[in-house]
Amino acid sequence: MAVYLICYVISFVLARQHVYMLSGLVLMAAAVWLYGRDYVKTGNLIHLRGLFCLFFVGGQGISCFKLSRLQTDWCLETWICLALAVAAFWVVFEVLTRMYDGWTAADMQSVYRWFASPESPLQAKRLLKAMGAVTVVSYLAFFFEAFRLGFVPLFSYGVPHAYSYFHVTGVHYFTVSCVLVPSLFVVYSLMIVRRGRGLFRDGGFFLGLLFTVLALFLPVLCVSRFQLILAVGMAVFTYISMIGSFRLSYGIALFAFLIPVYLVLTVMRSHSVEYLNGIFEMKNSHMPIFITQPYMYIANNYDNFNCLVEELPRHAFGLRMLFPLWAFTGLKFFVPSLVNFPLYVTKEELTTVTLFYDAFYDFGAVGVVLFGALLGGACYYLVRRRRKSTCPAGHVIYAQIAMYMMLSFFTTWFSNPATWFYLAVTVGIYVYVKS
Repeated sequence: MAVYLICYVISFVLARQHVYMLSGLVLMAAAVWLYGRDYVKTGNLIHLRGLFCLFFVGGQGISCFKLSRLQTDWCLETWICLALAVAAFWVVFEVLTRMYDGWTAADMQSVYRWFASPESPLQAKRLLKAMGAVTVVSYLAFFFEAFRLGFVPLFSYGVPHAYSYFHVTGVHYFTVSCVLVPSLFVVYSLMIVRRGRGLFRDGGFFLGLLFTVLALFLPVLCVSRFQLILAVGMAVFTYISMIGSFRLSYGIALFAFLIPVYLVLTVMRSHSVEYLNGIFEMKNSHMPIFITQPYMYIANNYDNFNCLVEELPRHAFGLRMLFPLWAFTGLKFFVPSLVNFPLYVTKEELTTVTLFYDAFYDFGAVGVVLFGALLGGACYYLVRRRRKSTCPAGHVIYAQIAMYMMLSFFTTWFSNPATWFYLAVTVGIYVYVKS
């Protein structure tokens, strides 16, 4: 943490002197240091604190480059809040580790062992049934939405925001729950292997593979790049959680698969290069779009947070973070004032924000610190609980939270009803498989 704080002060000073590139590089180095420290100590590639620090601090470093005309110098309070968020998360996690933990990298290897038991065949069958149920329900919900709304996003070329309109209240949660199926399939496949059975000699493997292919096709039909990335990313993290490693060749193959699919979905969403460049307003107009787009999806979120800090007239005192409650209970329809809060962003089209946006919206810097501390404690609990898990489906829960930590620069995950819906479904499957 001392290294991070020193780097943070240096980055702040450099940014004030408009040495933006060096300011960002210093913060990115601090992010790698924090991740490396947790990885070396635990041997856990997807250590939750390590992932959070790598991507949240690293994302802030990328944002410090100021490559877009939309980006401005952050106010002092923004710098303080972002530092407090990381410090609160890190310190709470560290305190709990020192109080209750004595594990080393060698001890972590026990997480990756699987001992066949009389229950494992039954657990495998229940996992297969869960995959089938989620896939069927997702498609039924999708067909209902398509019938009710009268269109399918994939076949609505020329409409840039077709997916944004493809939502039937309460039903869309079931449609997008398909993102859980690939992770469940990874668990099922590894259970077969560890029981000493060949994958291709197990009839359930091909059925599970069919469910997975169908589940991955739904984000394509919805033209949702994010849902596809979430589904694949969670599956990869589930694999790492159970195995403990991930071959470089697998990563290259996965990257080679996702890039063309991502590009096709971008085209099908009618997002041309001219359209995107017009929104992103890069200082270098000749910068390739494959660099510009990921840069802005990371960098502008911190500038949106700065807009909030500078422009927010008064705090919401919990109403923003309780949005899932207003959504699931339907209160948002009866009392619109519960959810009618303006979004402070640099540009209307760029609405992604950081994990701590709503925490500041509700309670300011105090909310950022409290939320960071709560996340640190919750992530420590999951890291510790994972070591004692007796049900392989528990790895899917861990992988889901790991994805949220990795994408902590992207949005307010825990103010999103879909996040809690995914968790509820995953926990339900865990209980069903384990019982």
